Amino acid sequence: MVVLGIETTCDETAAAVVERPAQGRGRILSNIVLSQIDEHAAFGGVVPEIAARAHVEALDLIIAKAMAEAGRSFAHLDGVAAAAGPGLIGGVIVGLTTAKAIALVSEKPLVAVNHLEAHALTARLTDATPFPYCLFLASGGHTQIVAVLGVGDYERLGTTVDDAIGEAFDKIAKLLGLAYPGGPQVEREALAGDGARFALPRPMLGRQHADFSLSGLKTALRLEAEKIAPLSEGDVRDLCASFQQSVVEVVADRLRAGLKMFRERYGKPNALVAAGGVAANQAIRKVLHQVAFETGTVLVVPPATLCTDNGAMIAWAGAERLALGLTDTLDAAAHARWSLHDVTGLAPSRNAEAPETNAGSVTESRMADD
Repeated sequence: MVVLGIETTCDETAAAVVERPAQGRGRILSNIVLSQIDEHAAFGGVVPEIAARAHVEALDLIIAKAMAEAGRSFAHLDGVAAAAGPGLIGGVIVGLTTAKAIALVSEKPLVAVNHLEAHALTARLTDATPFPYCLFLASGGHTQIVAVLGVGDYERLGTTVDDAIGEAFDKIAKLLGLAYPGGPQVEREALAGDGARFALPRPMLGRQHADFSLSGLKTALRLEAEKIAPLSEGDVRDLCASFQQSVVEVVADRLRAGLKMFRERYGKPNALVAAGGVAANQAIRKVLHQVAFETGTVLVVPPATLCTDNGAMIAWAGAERLALGLTDTLDAAAHARWSLHDVTGLAPSRNAEAPETNAGSVTESRMADD
């Protein structure tokens, strides 16, 4: 099964062609990503109107390049998948409308993919990870721990009650006068800083549930910065290191709680899977290894290029759904907000014996735009 995937939910214009075998991991035939960082850098964040316009200007060429690199024509495809949300609605409309046009003209099935589900299923593309597994999804718009039980079958074990981790990193970078994108800048400054200098809080530490909270930590750092203003380069490095150390300890604690909840409900997970751009942070990757080792869980972290937004994850999610006969009509809507709670599947009973690829019910709430 060969599927074209299109991703335009935020500030990456991406297209990829992926092959899904009957069994085992998938094969990426092409994966083209065009970043818009330069277009948004002057504004310190993504401007929706600029992002949508850039998608319009670039998408046709990106798709053509992905098809050429894969050595396939539209006639060779088994389906066309596009991220239909959540995300910046202008960009989502660009990608979904383009996918509809390709599907209509080439007479191929359309799959409107939930961007979060694509992140959730990437480990099956890269590592053929069997269900069920525990997902740590952390990006600029999302921080969640999710039980991935099947295609279309997800239960949220924990989420952020305020800021996402990536969002908090970006806001701290802006507060400290660092360049955009902020997350990598904070990580870079933290490498040369003293993480013990500032006594920042560890929100939610020790709670039985697996939820996160980052707004209080962000406020605490701002207050510390105001006490010692104006800031020297060393102050900035120490603030970044102290902030990152706090986040790392919170992530470790919340993951332990999430894995405990998973075991109590579903038994031992086949893996702890990390997805989203925050998974590229090396300090967070280190703590993922630590928690996996402590809990006797296999850790699966896809390559960094597949943790951030890309077309391959959309194509793979489309192929997974297409294999189950889950397709969409040309009336499929674009969504600015679209929780995993609203992702539809085959919905068999969880108690019934069924192949691992069966889709099921969904339990999820509160997801912001990506």
